[in-house]
Amino acid sequence: MLSLFRIIKSAIQDMFRNLGLSAMTVLILVLMLLSINTLIIINILTAEATRAIKDQIDVSVYFSYDATDKEIGEIKAYVESFPEVVDVEFFEKEKVLEKFKEQHKGDKDVLDALSELGENPLGATMVIRTREPNDFNKIITALNVPEYENVIEAKSFGDTEIAIERVHTITTNVERFGYALSALFAIIAFLIIFNTIRVAIYTQRVEISIKKLVGATDWFVRGPYIIESLIFTCLSIVISGCIVYCSVRFLEPYVAVVFQKSGILTNYYFSNKIVLLIAQFIAVLALTVISSLLAMRRYLRV
Repeated sequence: MLSLFRIIKSAIQDMFRNLGLSAMTVLILVLMLLSINTLIIINILTAEATRAIKDQIDVSVYFSYDATDKEIGEIKAYVESFPEVVDVEFFEKEKVLEKFKEQHKGDKDVLDALSELGENPLGATMVIRTREPNDFNKIITALNVPEYENVIEAKSFGDTEIAIERVHTITTNVERFGYALSALFAIIAFLIIFNTIRVAIYTQRVEISIKKLVGATDWFVRGPYIIESLIFTCLSIVISGCIVYCSVRFLEPYVAVVFQKSGILTNYYFSNKIVLLIAQFIAVLALTVISSLLAMRRYLRV
C-alpha cells in the first residue's frame, strides 16, 4: 500500500509539473468523446426520423364505384393475409365522398359538377401500411392480377421512400465526418500523451536513475505514468459526461417539438448509460495506456 501511495503521489506531481500538457491531453480526450457522443445523438435522431417517415408511408387502393362488397371483401382479406401488412384501413363510398367534398370545399366548380352527377361516382378506398417501405412492392405486385382489373381502379404509393433515402444519405455523410473527426482527435490525443510522458521522463531522468540505483523495480518506475493515464481517462469521462448531460437536456425540448415525442434523447442515454460509460471508459483508457506504454518503452532506457 505504501508503494501504491508513492506511485499515485508521484503521478500527481508529474501532472502538475507538466500542467499545460496534462490539460491539453484532457481537452483533446474530451473533444474526442464529444465527437463520439455527437455521432450517437445523430444516430438516435436519424432512427427516429426514419421511423416517423416510415409511419407516414402507405398504399392507397381505389376500388371501382361499381365493385361489389363481396369483391372488396375478398381483396381486403387477401391483403390482410400478408405477414408484411401491419394495418388495413377501409373507407366506404360515403366516407370517401365526404372526404372528397371536404378537400374541395373551396372549389365551387368541382362541387357543382359533383352535384350534377346526382350519384356518388367514387368507390371505396383501402389504405395499407406495412412494416417496411420495400414491402409495398410485394403488395402492389400481388394486386396486379387480371382478376382484380375491373375491381381495382387505381393504386397510389406515397413517394416518401425518396425522403428516407435522402435522410440516409445525409446522415451517412455526417457519420463519416464524425468518424474522421473522432479518429483525428484520437491521433492527436495519442501524440500529446506520448509527448507528455516523454517530457516527464526527460525532466525526471536523474530522479529515475536514482530510483533504479536504490533498487526500484521497473513497474515502480513505470507506475506513475500508468496512473496518469488513468487520471486522464477519469477526468475526460467526467467532463465530457457533464457536457453531454447538459447538452441532451438542452436539446430535448427542441427534439420533442420536431418529432412530437418527448424523452427521445434522455430515455436513450438513461437506458444505456452504464454501457456507454463502460465502453467509452475502456476506449479512452486503452488509448492513454497504450500511448504511455509505447513512450516508456522507447524513452525509459534507464
